[in-house]
Amino acid sequence: MKKSQDYIDCTFDHIAANFQAMKANSHLIVEAGDMLCDALRSGGKVMFCGNGGSAADSQHLAAELMGRFLIDRKPLPSLALTVDTSVLTAVGNDYGYDHVFSRQLTGIGSKGDVLVGLSTSGNSKNVIEAFAKAREMGIKTVGLTGVKGGVLADKCDLWLPATASRTDHIQELHIAIGHLLCGIVEARFAQPV
Repeated sequence: MKKSQDYIDCTFDHIAANFQAMKANSHLIVEAGDMLCDALRSGGKVMFCGNGGSAADSQHLAAELMGRFLIDRKPLPSLALTVDTSVLTAVGNDYGYDHVFSRQLTGIGSKGDVLVGLSTSGNSKNVIEAFAKAREMGIKTVGLTGVKGGVLADKCDLWLPATASRTDHIQELHIAIGHLLCGIVEARFAQPV
């Protein structure tokens, strides 16, 4: 029991320290929020992609914008490139897993959209491929990674690193950052239904 309690207390201390450190990057969250708002204001959409837990976060955040976050308002065009299993498996089978997001982006992305890629390592090949395709297409990119950034740090228009290096703590920060972005966007588009 004591070991479990110590583990929990220590973990909460680490999480709290990570969130405190993240305040140093709050200006990047504001900048990313501005990018999303600019895209939506000009008729574009927000797309999310990632693998594993980051895929789940992509779905979650797209749903917050399309549905609602905290305020009843009109839906905002947003989607996760992680949810269509038929597309993911067909593209993975026919073109390779590295292309599951870039292929979708080619089909549904437009200049003026924003792609938010989540990768705890910053080295997810399919997210990197999607960012390369986005650049070709005039789609802005926001990269959410761990503190080191990996390859993705140099491949995005805005790099937003979480101030953690352990995967679970990076994911905790990513969902918090995502919620902050949703809050920024929603506050600016809060027109009642």
